Amino acid sequence: MFKILVTGGSGFIGTNLISKLIKENKYTICNFDLVEPKIKEHFSLWKKVDLENRKLLMESIMDFSPDYVVHLAARTDLHGIHLSDYSVNMDGVSNLLEALQCIASLKRVIFTSSMYVCEPGYIPKNFDDYAPHTIYGKSKVETEKRIKIADPSYIWSIIRPTSIWGPFFGEPYDKFFKIILSRLYLHLGTRACKKTYGYIENTIYQIESILTAKEKSVNKKVFYLGDYEPYNITEWANEIAANAGITIPNVPFGLFIFLAKIGDILKRFGITFPVTSFRLKNMTTNNVHDLSLIYKIAPNLPVTRQEANKRTIKWIKEN
Repeated sequence: MFKILVTGGSGFIGTNLISKLIKENKYTICNFDLVEPKIKEHFSLWKKVDLENRKLLMESIMDFSPDYVVHLAARTDLHGIHLSDYSVNMDGVSNLLEALQCIASLKRVIFTSSMYVCEPGYIPKNFDDYAPHTIYGKSKVETEKRIKIADPSYIWSIIRPTSIWGPFFGEPYDKFFKIILSRLYLHLGTRACKKTYGYIENTIYQIESILTAKEKSVNKKVFYLGDYEPYNITEWANEIAANAGITIPNVPFGLFIFLAKIGDILKRFGITFPVTSFRLKNMTTNNVHDLSLIYKIAPNLPVTRQEANKRTIKWIKEN
C-alpha cells in the first residue's frame, strides 16, 4: 500500500481529501498540520508538524517516507499586513522541498498555490505572469517561484484552487450560504457577474486525477481547479434560496455603494461590516479561469451544482 502525506490535512480541502482517501483504502495516510483534525476519525493520522520547523519537518518526512505528497498547508486569510506574516507559504515550502529531496521512493507531489496570484478579472498570458492584489497573493507567487526554481526530480504539479465551497468550508464562502439562508442576501441590482467556483467533491476528484494521470499530462504543469461551467452568481444564489423556499429581493446597486463606504469607515476602527469597497469590487468583477488543462485529465465531475447545494445546506444545518 502506497504512503500519501497530506500537509494541511486539517483544513477545508485537506479534511475532504483525507475522508475520500480513507474510503478508498488505497493509501497509508499521514497528515502534517499544526491544527488538530476536524473529524474524530482523522486523529490517528495526524502529526503536529510546523513546516517552518526545518529540523522537525525533515525528521518527520524521513520517518514517514511518503510515496505521494499533497501539499495544502498554508496561511490563506487576507488579514496579514507584511509579506513575512505569510512565511509558512514561502519558507515552509522551501523547507518541504529540501526535505522531499531526501526521499528516494517519492513518486509525485502536488503543491497548492492560489488563484490570487492574479487579481480578479486579470487574465494571465502564461503561468509565469503574475498580478497579485493582496499580500497573501504575493506570498503564493513566491511559493510558485521557489518550486519552479527548485525544479525537483520527482513528478510535480502546482494547483491553483479557485473559489472552492462545500462541507467544512469557512469564510468567506460559508457566509454566502448563511446570509442567503438567513434571508439577509440581496441581489446587486442587475450586476450579475460570472466566476469560477468549485464544489469540494469535484475538486478532490481533480486532485486525485492529477495523482494518477500519465506523467506527461501533469509533470511541471500548473492547473486551475474548479467546476467547468462559470457560475452566474445571481442564478446560484437563487438556486440556494429555492432549496429553503426563499425569494431574494433585488436592491438598487447604488445602495451597495453607499453601504460599502460605511463598511470602509468602520473597518478603520476595527469593526467588521458585511460590505466594503474591496469586497464589493470582488462581488461585481467577472473572474473566469481557464480550466482546459484539468479538464483533459478529469472531464467528468462527479457532483452537479444542484446536488452540491443540497449537500452543503444539509451539512450547514447539521453543524
